[in-house]
Amino acid sequence: MPPEDTQMIVSAEAGSPNNLVSIVGENLRRLRTRRGLSLERLAKASGVSRAMLGQIELGRSAPTINVLWKIACSLDLPFAALISETPVNGSTVVMRRAEAKVLLSQDGRFSSRALFPYDSQRKVEFYELRLAANSTAESGAHALGTTETLVVNRGQLEVDINHSTHHLDVGDALVFEADTHHVYRNPGHDEGLYYLVMTYVESIG
Repeated sequence: MPPEDTQMIVSAEAGSPNNLVSIVGENLRRLRTRRGLSLERLAKASGVSRAMLGQIELGRSAPTINVLWKIACSLDLPFAALISETPVNGSTVVMRRAEAKVLLSQDGRFSSRALFPYDSQRKVEFYELRLAANSTAESGAHALGTTETLVVNRGQLEVDINHSTHHLDVGDALVFEADTHHVYRNPGHDEGLYYLVMTYVESIG
């Protein structure tokens, strides 16, 4: 979903990004130990160094999105499992844009905002994506069986999948298996606004 050089941040209105870094660290430690994995075994499975994993668990390092995707895939978990917060009481949740946790690329040209509360692990995730004009965002392969559904709300979008390019205009939708490398490209002269639904094979208990 996000480009490989994307870093995790919290929108300026929402306050310090340190809170989210701490949440990721706590979740990683809990999920790793639940599976009985040592840092060494997780490092081998994910391709992320033991030192980096240790720093993340201690809340001393803000991992890039690419690193988080590698960890999530190696644990066979949805991405949101690593950034989920304490469950929200009640059945109604208002998600203010000013309080959103935003994933932003290092060059600031791509952003991803979750349109669901980080309150639990789930089978389906819903995101708002923005990509600047004449910009490209790459995504590595997600867990086997993961499906992406993309809808163009504003602008244009090209998606490269398995050596094929799919051009989308406003109102067009694309559904594809995302367990392979794929690229998003905005060929237009204005920022593109898209909505993405990530569907995983199984929900995680």
